Amino acid sequence: MIRTRRTAATLTACVLALLAGTASATTPPSGSAGAGDALAGLPGCDPAALDGAGGPVEITVWSSMKADLLNKTMEDLTNQFNASQTQVKVNYVNQGGYEDTIPKFLDADQRSRPDVVQLPEYMVRSIVDLNTAVPVGACMTAASFDTSAFIPSALAQYRVEGVQWSLPFNVSDPVLLYNKKLFAKAGLDPNIPPTTLDDVVADSKKLVDSGAATYGIAIDSNFDNGGGWFLEQWLAKLGQFYTDGDNGRTARATKATFATPEMATLLTQFQQMVADKTAVYVGDNNSGADHLLAMADKDHPAAMAISTSASIGSVLTILKGGQFPHITPDDVGVAPMPGPGAKGTLVGGASLWINDSGDPAKVAAAWKYLEYMTQAQTQATWAATTGYVAVRTDAQALEPLKTALTDPRFTVAGQQLLDIPAAPTSAGPVVGPLLEVRTAVAEGVAKILTGADVAATLQEMQDQATELITDYNDRNTAG
Repeated sequence: MIRTRRTAATLTACVLALLAGTASATTPPSGSAGAGDALAGLPGCDPAALDGAGGPVEITVWSSMKADLLNKTMEDLTNQFNASQTQVKVNYVNQGGYEDTIPKFLDADQRSRPDVVQLPEYMVRSIVDLNTAVPVGACMTAASFDTSAFIPSALAQYRVEGVQWSLPFNVSDPVLLYNKKLFAKAGLDPNIPPTTLDDVVADSKKLVDSGAATYGIAIDSNFDNGGGWFLEQWLAKLGQFYTDGDNGRTARATKATFATPEMATLLTQFQQMVADKTAVYVGDNNSGADHLLAMADKDHPAAMAISTSASIGSVLTILKGGQFPHITPDDVGVAPMPGPGAKGTLVGGASLWINDSGDPAKVAAAWKYLEYMTQAQTQATWAATTGYVAVRTDAQALEPLKTALTDPRFTVAGQQLLDIPAAPTSAGPVVGPLLEVRTAVAEGVAKILTGADVAATLQEMQDQATELITDYNDRNTAG
């Protein structure tokens, strides 16, 4: 029998930083032809239930925006929603970061859970297995909701076995940040950043040999960055699966499959760069910014780092404030995530889930809120203010995002999500213990970057991931 709750203590211990289930990217979203069978037996959604409510329906929304700017912007948008209509009154409650929201949500009983909750992409399978969510696909079908303007990969990230479970809200992906001034000093064209890992190796060597930078690139092993999440990205770019079951999206994953020759080659490249001192390993990056601080080091700088696109706005704001006077905002270049294989990246960030309260009017009210938070104008405001990618392309033609996108650095992340091939491998893994799996993988990457045997360690990482998946399935499926 499927459990109604995962062990919060395990999640709390594994969550390390601030800063996903679905069918393949080519599977039609719930709300399109063929969605009805996938939704059979799941909780329903009737948007018309609001019409007979007889007054404003109050719902509670838990947000997970830790940074002050992000929380304030999301709260402001929620207040605008409340002011825009009279059918729904949202009580907005910020829980802190994901590491705060997740255990609170899992520890609460169904009656105490919020009507809407914001959860990160690595929690998809876990929340589906709670059997306590209303799939937004049911609302989309009932409302004939038009998803044609949505970024396909953003929707696909939150789809499992043909069911759209939640709506993407704050969307990000990895990008390359680089110091254009150091590139020019090394004789490299500051407008031609590296696009492959071979380019990263070559440019790093030139940056170091020329004396322009102490290190070419800063590398970390954080579970939600260079240690865990990036491996999923590179596998997708290579057109390879992270797990069986099409990354757990067409069938429940039972084993990890990421210990491929190509992944061994990639990790060997990074290990060699650290050994050659053309890269600096900053550890597990608990602050979430150690790799960026390595770029800001005045005496021993790294010229590059791969980071979430959600960091771009904060980086430019800090530099504009003069905290690091040797670097100006204009010195920072933003480029696609380098790597092997095709263009494009997987979706990061979080989505909005509807909790099954058993009250049709509350479910309808939650859906009305989700519609507002993902409409074009709301997303234009959200993306321009925070630096996240708008979940829909029609938001790009609206202010203030239209003006923000005149800076090409803010167009990279969104383009990457459009560039990823429409292939089953283009939706990341969705497994119940993905947080724990990423953490185990990150620990293995840390060993490799400090000299461990690559092939043997990679196999150990895969075996441990499979063990975690098996244990989760044994505890959370009928048997």
